[in-house]
Amino acid sequence: MSRSARERGGGDRPGLDRRAVVRGLAATVATIAALGSARAEDEVLEQLMQQSQGRNFGQGFDSASRTILMPKATLPTLDPSTAQTTEQVIPRYEEIVGRGGWPEVPTVERLRLGNRHPAVPLLRQRLAISGDLDAVVAGSGDVYDSYVEAAVRRFQARHGLTVDGVVRRQTLKALNVPAQVRLAQLRINVVRLRTLSNNLGTKLVVANIPAAQIEAIENGVVVSRHVAVAGKPDRASPDLQTRIVEVNFNPYWTVPASIVRKDLIPRMQEEPDYLTKNRIRVFDARGNEVPPGQINWHSNEAVSYRFKQDPGDFNSLGSMRINFPSQHGVYMHDTPSKTMFGEDFRFHSSGCMRVQNVRELVVWLLSDTPGWSRAEIDAVIKSGERKDARLATAVPLYWVYVTAWATPDGVVQFRDDIYSRDGLAASTAGARG
Repeated sequence: MSRSARERGGGDRPGLDRRAVVRGLAATVATIAALGSARAEDEVLEQLMQQSQGRNFGQGFDSASRTILMPKATLPTLDPSTAQTTEQVIPRYEEIVGRGGWPEVPTVERLRLGNRHPAVPLLRQRLAISGDLDAVVAGSGDVYDSYVEAAVRRFQARHGLTVDGVVRRQTLKALNVPAQVRLAQLRINVVRLRTLSNNLGTKLVVANIPAAQIEAIENGVVVSRHVAVAGKPDRASPDLQTRIVEVNFNPYWTVPASIVRKDLIPRMQEEPDYLTKNRIRVFDARGNEVPPGQINWHSNEAVSYRFKQDPGDFNSLGSMRINFPSQHGVYMHDTPSKTMFGEDFRFHSSGCMRVQNVRELVVWLLSDTPGWSRAEIDAVIKSGERKDARLATAVPLYWVYVTAWATPDGVVQFRDDIYSRDGLAASTAGARG
């Protein structure tokens, strides 16, 4: 390299001289200044950039959020410590109420990541007060950033809603239940839990009716959790303490008299071929099959007959029914109408419980019963053959009504008072949507 080149500052990189470097630095400074001005003028852009960085879940996000816990999948709703852990969180809610509760979030059609809306600052405040958003990063901006989205997801998980980080009608409704109502729910449910938490057994099934959820629990750990469809408010699923004794594969469905009266007769008045289409046969008291056309569907004559639906993928019980002694004549079962499991409002049955992924539950129930391995269960379902499996050891079953509880990690969960049994404001009762 020539001396003149070295003097121009090229060093080992030909084509660059001091004047070029100075010009480049000047341009860079001007660009930074312009960007700084633009950011100062556009707060939304700045917050969105911060949000984008936050979505990478770097160290800053982790350190700011490590105290914000999502509900833990392995912790059961009901165990010997539930009454105590629920009682321990009451002072926290008493303090919230003593400070004036949380603000009401204004009605919005939808809020999601990246939106800018005047309701977002109040949403941040609401989530911070309930512990879903770390106060350190709560902020006050009106952009729905990644911190708000993560907090909404946690809130949704704690309230049994679809966890998608989007504020819609049901999430907004739950956000705006007053703090004093949530405190009252905790106090009411501590009393319930004290009567439920003792001598549960090491292997059990718990169905929490307001949560429309079923848990298979072994040695204090939830081994599987199942979304359920429970009874309508006017056909409530009952509280139960019993034992699961049998599983029916490819079962017939005998229509209860209450459903014949309330549902089947009106349906047949509108659709005379309904029974035939759904392969439901009619039998008289002697067991003789009766053609549906011979029955007067504009009277209560049909109640004196027995209605039986053939096994198949169309059957209202699906491919499996879980039986247990009950004076209410209810049971848990599969269903062909699986889209209902994706709803936030899952109270459509006449008292029985439909179980999502019921095969997993049945495999677990029969794990100690010889001759009923998973492969054998799969084979009998595929065959369509009617078979019954008697459990070698009956499994305790609890249908409970718990609308508020806390797990040992301090996470508090709430559900709608779907049957209005808490005796509180209507704001905790369930609604479609």
